[in-house]
Amino acid sequence: MFQRWCEVCFLHWPVDPDELQKLLPKGLTVDTWDDKAWIGIVPFRMEGIRFRYMPAIPGTSAFPEMNVRTYVRHDDKPGVWFISLDAASALAVATARAWFGLPYFHAKMSTRNENGTIHYASMRKPGPASLEGWYRGVGAVEPAKPGSFDHFLVERYCLYAAKRGRILRGDIKHEPWPLQRAETELAFRDLSPLPLPDIEPVRHYAAAVDVDIFSPYVVG
Repeated sequence: MFQRWCEVCFLHWPVDPDELQKLLPKGLTVDTWDDKAWIGIVPFRMEGIRFRYMPAIPGTSAFPEMNVRTYVRHDDKPGVWFISLDAASALAVATARAWFGLPYFHAKMSTRNENGTIHYASMRKPGPASLEGWYRGVGAVEPAKPGSFDHFLVERYCLYAAKRGRILRGDIKHEPWPLQRAETELAFRDLSPLPLPDIEPVRHYAAAVDVDIFSPYVVG
């Protein structure tokens, strides 16, 4: 598939890797930085969604999405493990659950850009998982340097899922994220499976990337 990910906000908190490991299926290992695991909450907007070599389906090619994620390894290949994904498209939710076994949920969502400030709201159907507020990018645009903490958090080129007792991997391809610092005022509830520390999150913003997503395959 082809997708364009727009107006992306990354919020990250450190958590206990041992507690997070208990939530993962056999075969996946928590990926850590500074001996900490990391949970990210990532609201954004998708557009231009289509299968390769096919036109977009009207009414299904653009909608808000939000994921809650952590970082894992399988056979030492780093990737993303999605704890949950909320999307405004019921068709996208059903397709992703059936195709990849991803934990998608249908949500009532809205987003608007007012002079570079993104106003965002999401309420899962049924609730109570939700997020509401605003965010924006500030400062210079600079891709993360390989080997840096920022690179660890955002430059992930595969995702993992579990389906019928097997581990699947889906590779993705895109240019490095055009990162900026982010300013945010966001309130959320019931999104993280573990308590998040009462500290300011690590914040990043990216305006957009074009993404190629390849078919999932069994790795374990």
